[in-house]
Amino acid sequence: MTTQPLPPVTAGRRHRLFALGTTALVAVSASAAAQQAIQLQPLSVEGARPAESLTVPDTETARRTIEQTPGAVSVVPNTAWRDTPAATLKDVLDYTPGVFVQPKWGEDSRFSIRGSGLSRNFHMRGVAILQDGVPINAADGSSDFQELDPTAFRYTEIFKGANALRYGANYVGGAINFVSPTGYDADSFSARADIGSFGFRRLQGSSGGSYGAVDGFVTGSWQEQDGFRDHSRGKSTRASGNVGWRITDNLETRFYFNAVDLQQEIPGSVTRQAALSNPKAAAAGNLVQNYQRNMQSWRVANKTTLKLGGTTFEVGGYAVNKDLLHPIYQYLDYEYRDFGAFGRVTDERQIAGHRNRLTLGVNFASGKVDNKQYVNLPGAGRGALLSASKDSSTTTVVYGENSFEVVQGVSLIAGGQFVQARRKREDRFPDATDTSGRNDYDFFNPKVGVLWQVDPAWQVFANVSRSGEAPTFGELNFTNVVLADTKAQKATTFEVGTRGRRPDYSWDLALYRMQLKNEFQFFDLGGGNYQVTNADKTIHQGIEVGGGWAFARGLFEGGTNPDRLWLNTAYTFSDFRFDGDRNWGDNKLPGAPRHYLRAELLYRNPNGFYLGPNVEWVPQAYFVDNANTLKTESYALLGFRAGYDFDEHVSMFVDARNLLDTKYIASTSVAAVANPNSALFEPGAGLAVYGGLRVRW
Repeated sequence: MTTQPLPPVTAGRRHRLFALGTTALVAVSASAAAQQAIQLQPLSVEGARPAESLTVPDTETARRTIEQTPGAVSVVPNTAWRDTPAATLKDVLDYTPGVFVQPKWGEDSRFSIRGSGLSRNFHMRGVAILQDGVPINAADGSSDFQELDPTAFRYTEIFKGANALRYGANYVGGAINFVSPTGYDADSFSARADIGSFGFRRLQGSSGGSYGAVDGFVTGSWQEQDGFRDHSRGKSTRASGNVGWRITDNLETRFYFNAVDLQQEIPGSVTRQAALSNPKAAAAGNLVQNYQRNMQSWRVANKTTLKLGGTTFEVGGYAVNKDLLHPIYQYLDYEYRDFGAFGRVTDERQIAGHRNRLTLGVNFASGKVDNKQYVNLPGAGRGALLSASKDSSTTTVVYGENSFEVVQGVSLIAGGQFVQARRKREDRFPDATDTSGRNDYDFFNPKVGVLWQVDPAWQVFANVSRSGEAPTFGELNFTNVVLADTKAQKATTFEVGTRGRRPDYSWDLALYRMQLKNEFQFFDLGGGNYQVTNADKTIHQGIEVGGGWAFARGLFEGGTNPDRLWLNTAYTFSDFRFDGDRNWGDNKLPGAPRHYLRAELLYRNPNGFYLGPNVEWVPQAYFVDNANTLKTESYALLGFRAGYDFDEHVSMFVDARNLLDTKYIASTSVAAVANPNSALFEPGAGLAVYGGLRVRW
């Protein structure tokens, strides 16, 4: 008997019997999104393959481990998004409250956790992105999550806010870790083909297996789309995999590789009126200068795990090479070279009859960017060199955490991390302006929390935590006295919540208040020059509610494996605002909706088919500037999903979106002060239908 989460999304003609603690129950998932419900204890199922890797926990082990955190965390298995186009992070994280992911163009999205990175209008900042526990972020903290292929992963771990101490992450938004299959839990062969509206098509295949002490997994995908908007064509080719060697029963090393080739046209932001009246049109300047983002990257990594009794040692390292050709207002030519190392020790033992878990770790990241910017000549591409520099970053994080069970079911957790970072620019362009400079940052982030295991499937938690992050080069400009002195932003978070599961319902609730100092926001530097620098005080607070409810079963199919109706919801309330700012008073921070609701009602039949509607609702427009002068528009979208599992080897799905062809604003850039002519808005896609076929053995 081995462990597997409840409920499975698989709904075929086969029946599965599960046990929760000592209580037997029968369950068949009604929704892929239902997989995101919290499961606190392992469940047993006959015939499942065991997870044998020391370096990569299986989904259920990862769930049990992450739930030792006294804060808002979750694990989303791949069953939650495999019956969708899985074209962007939105498909992966759509039913995770507190996480805001909205499409921009192609595979790019506006991505924020608890209001992180709202002032970043390009690429991403504010969240640690990891693949198999290894950083995707550049050494200065910036990242491009388009390098990731959602179809390649077994599950995704989400750590919100200051709850990502397990990986030593210090970002205000937290961390997301995408975990690949290994040869132990991968299908021998798996393939999928997807097609859809706006010229979307994709082929993906993978294979895995083990032979003696060696196992391996490899996957590759090709994706292309014309795009909903003009000038939004894109294509990507990705490959990744890992090879593990079980040296002894207690020692394993695993090597990872990842290669990506992305080519994407950029339609650009437009005015509010244009977004709502002619959403397919690209910005005129983007057409004239042929805006694009083209990227090639490869990365290699190693992670080695040694277990000695109750003590686990993990060490590893990685190297990344990335080239970015990015014709926009100028022609950007960046070469990234990053490498890093990490180590972690986890010791679990009894102390005076009480369970204790101690974690100590260190992360080191170093990177260089060869930064060249040229004139972008309309119709001709690269022109004369305008600037050149070498940007170098190092970030070192030392962290520790201890969990002590004071009485049965109640654990006290205390921890902290010390962060030291350096940002240095070396001007390499022979002109009169010297853009060179160097900033050093160091700060300490403490944390205390309590975790109460009310019963085997119900937890209550609370914590007070500090997080902070140094600026990326996107927030630094050494030729400007204000921007050159940009400080690290820091946040203190107060959080309470609960998560749990019963046979027919689940819940995930968190309330938090984050008090920030020096948050990166747009300000007037004089002469109408608005740039990102430090605010004084800001507040991010909110409520995150997720849950599922099987409110009807046995409608047409009874017995021990009945059909059922499952309601899955994710609601996020966000109140982000300045706090007595000298420029903006108590204005609301721009860039994210105050209310966001995602819900799905799915009927699933044990004979293999499922169907049902879903909604996405932003009932209140939100501001796009600090001055609070310009808003988006509220919207509601209706969708419908259906699918059929022919047997355990073959399945298909249909996913229809925006059935009423609503014109709406999906995401925005932000500004200090906006007006009706400000080009800040990204239109959402119209009516779209996607379909896919998946086979596996």
